[in-house]
Amino acid sequence: MKIEDAIVDFIQYCLFEKGLTDQTVKSYQNDLNVYFEFLNNRGINNVRDIRSEDIKEFLKVRGDAESTSTLAHNLTVIKNFHKYLLKENLVKEDSSLFISRPKLSKKLPRSLTVEEVDLLLDIPLSTPFDYRNKAMLELMYGAGLRVSELVSLTTNQIDLENGMIRIMGKGRKEREIPIGEYGIFYLKKYLEHRGPLLKKQRQEDALFLNNHGKQITRQGFFKILKGLLLDKGLNPDISPHTLRHSFATHLLSHGADLRSIQEMLGHSDISTTKIYTHVSDEKVEADYKKYHPREHKGE
Repeated sequence: MKIEDAIVDFIQYCLFEKGLTDQTVKSYQNDLNVYFEFLNNRGINNVRDIRSEDIKEFLKVRGDAESTSTLAHNLTVIKNFHKYLLKENLVKEDSSLFISRPKLSKKLPRSLTVEEVDLLLDIPLSTPFDYRNKAMLELMYGAGLRVSELVSLTTNQIDLENGMIRIMGKGRKEREIPIGEYGIFYLKKYLEHRGPLLKKQRQEDALFLNNHGKQITRQGFFKILKGLLLDKGLNPDISPHTLRHSFATHLLSHGADLRSIQEMLGHSDISTTKIYTHVSDEKVEADYKKYHPREHKGE
């Protein structure tokens, strides 16, 4: 089977059978396009002709220009693709099977202090855009949402009466998250001031709208966040994901159960959530030094 045809089939499989999100499938498509171009340039057109040496050479070439994390993602996609080829009996063996993933440095996530969050969320409210930005940030920090989850929200996913939000996360897994009083209050305020953002081609079901009356994009949210960070004198490199990390970190440091945080974040594996436990360790040490009667020797 031709490689380009197999890629098309694999993408359809990821979308409709595995139930991966559109964003994930798009990233798979991008990685496989680069992979196909590399193989095509080497004169390899059929999936049966791909050897492990070809994959290793691809990773070597990519490694000269990409970060370790990007390279690891490339290999994950390639491995999933070749696993699919074997499953569908399109090849006799998985050429990627014994290729090891590059080791990633375990870097603890950056999180904001409570004071930094308060500063970021202190947005003067006058225009509909101010109310929208305030509601988006309160919801993102208050519910620990991924940016893709935030911008794709519809009005029927929000239950203001019961203070809950229904999220369709990775792998189309649904979860419900409580919304705090701040989130509820400013969502209501935004909805009261949302009218001017609705245009002729109305999209009442999309919750957060841009100046064209369409659902706000990831890029649009990044731009808004960057502008607010600069206005507040905060680090402009802070990402939307930093707010998600901060949500989890602050919950854990105030005594929340790790399993509860896992549920709210939508992590399928608790090992992903455990990266936040360093905060708990730091808090234990700080509390000991501050409160234990034998920590400080009298003068």
